[in-house]
Amino acid sequence: MASHRKPRQRPPLGGTARTAATLALAGAATAGTALEGSAHAEPLTSTARVKAQVERYHREAEEATERFNGAKENADRAAAAYEALRDRAARETARLNTARNALGSYATAQYRSGAVDPGVQLALSSTPDDYLDRASATARVHGRQASAVGRLVRQIRGLKQVRSEAKGKLAELNRSRDALALHKRAVESKLHAADRLLDRLTAEQRRRVLDGDAARGAPGRAASGGGEATGRPGPVPPAQAPSGRAALAVSFAYGALGKPYVWGATGPSGYDCSGLTQAAWRSAGVALPRTSYTQINAGRRVGRAELAPGDLVFFYDGLSHVGLYIGGGKMIHAPRPGSTVRIAGIDDMPFAGASRPL
Repeated sequence: MASHRKPRQRPPLGGTARTAATLALAGAATAGTALEGSAHAEPLTSTARVKAQVERYHREAEEATERFNGAKENADRAAAAYEALRDRAARETARLNTARNALGSYATAQYRSGAVDPGVQLALSSTPDDYLDRASATARVHGRQASAVGRLVRQIRGLKQVRSEAKGKLAELNRSRDALALHKRAVESKLHAADRLLDRLTAEQRRRVLDGDAARGAPGRAASGGGEATGRPGPVPPAQAPSGRAALAVSFAYGALGKPYVWGATGPSGYDCSGLTQAAWRSAGVALPRTSYTQINAGRRVGRAELAPGDLVFFYDGLSHVGLYIGGGKMIHAPRPGSTVRIAGIDDMPFAGASRPL
């Protein structure tokens, strides 16, 4: 006879066991959530690391800004040359038509008299390129029509040359515009990346990140070392500049203190770094190139020990940043997006060289 046994039942969880199980489940859930969070969003590290990353994005944006400035300068130059060539082509076309009409009148008179010179026929051809290929036929033309046909030949050749140059300038303009759009996207991408990082900070952390360069550079301190640190315009100290023009450039830069950094801007309401130095020296009657990496070649190179107010000081390996030296180891510059024109020390960034505009 088979025995019937009751199935073994697990004892109910006691308080201690139940608590342990609950904690274990909670711990597993927390770990899963943490892993999931780390997979989707990188946790914030220290403010110092965020600051370093933001500064890197801003520096890369400034490098792209200088390339944008160079492409814009090239595009503006190509556009002006293209328009000038188009105007010239229009004028030469009008002169050519006038000459052809005059020669046509002469051919009409010849036709009425029963003879049209072969050279005149070729000159009035609807395919002047064919005429140019067979220009030796003009040797058969004599007298007045030879001179008229010769002028027409030169005008046709000149017009072809102008149109060819205009075509080349248009291609150059399109390449510059493509580069312009590429560098503009690069600038905006870097600035958006920096903004995304800054948006993850508290207001106080954000202030510390963005005001760090002000603390290092004592932005409003005059070259003599006196006064409170401020980015706002103040009285202009006497500039011991090597020339009157350099003093004017320094004075202009002091007048720009407190104006916002605006990438691609040359004033008067905002500036990027090379836009500020260009505007400062333009106020003194000196034309500088648009970009930092070309401004260094606009004057005489000077060593760090030779620096004088008005000199251009350059930073980073790619010469992507420039400021205007004002003496006492200080410069006025437009630092980065989100900042204003201010005074800073030239030791705040990796020094790359200096030049003195002529």
